[in-house]
Amino acid sequence: MQIRSAEFKCSNTRTEKLPPPVLPEYAFIGRSNVGKSSLINMLTNKKGLAKTSQTPGKTQLINHFLINENWYIVDLPGYGYAKVSRKSREEWERFIRYYLKNRENLQCVFVLIDSRLEPQKADLDFCFWLGEHGIPFVLTFTKADKQSKVKTLQNVNGFKKAFLEYFEEVPQYFITSSENQEGRDDVLAFINEVNGRFEIS
Repeated sequence: MQIRSAEFKCSNTRTEKLPPPVLPEYAFIGRSNVGKSSLINMLTNKKGLAKTSQTPGKTQLINHFLINENWYIVDLPGYGYAKVSRKSREEWERFIRYYLKNRENLQCVFVLIDSRLEPQKADLDFCFWLGEHGIPFVLTFTKADKQSKVKTLQNVNGFKKAFLEYFEEVPQYFITSSENQEGRDDVLAFINEVNGRFEIS
């Protein structure tokens, strides 16, 4: 897939104000500071499209980016650590989960995992929640350039082993790097394939 255009469309905390659900969309979510904005910028080949920050928990809205004028990337607030009040964090989680369960044109959730880390409870718990609610998702391991391929595969395999303690099979996964564009073609090919099956409900 060639990315011809990528533009920011809107930010919301209210799901009723989201764009009409007539185009396929893909949600990107992960623990705070997992490299989500950098990954989105790498996939779209548009530096600065999604705002990057050194402060975990910076994304606090549902951000829609229109790609090639026919599908959306949706940047969701991260889960886990963030310097916000418990009440604010609970409100985020409530509207994020409502969006994920009720957005009829949501095709898949990309769950971002830091490839440098051993399995984290927050990541596993979120995947289990998606599975329990029948929400399609794939795993996307980030920051693969920050360590050796051997170490990355060790951590990926560790996550897979932990995952299989609760599920019969591991979902499709991608290993990515925003620095050297590893995984970009595979992720975009996956989205292109799913787009081909999209029908307006």
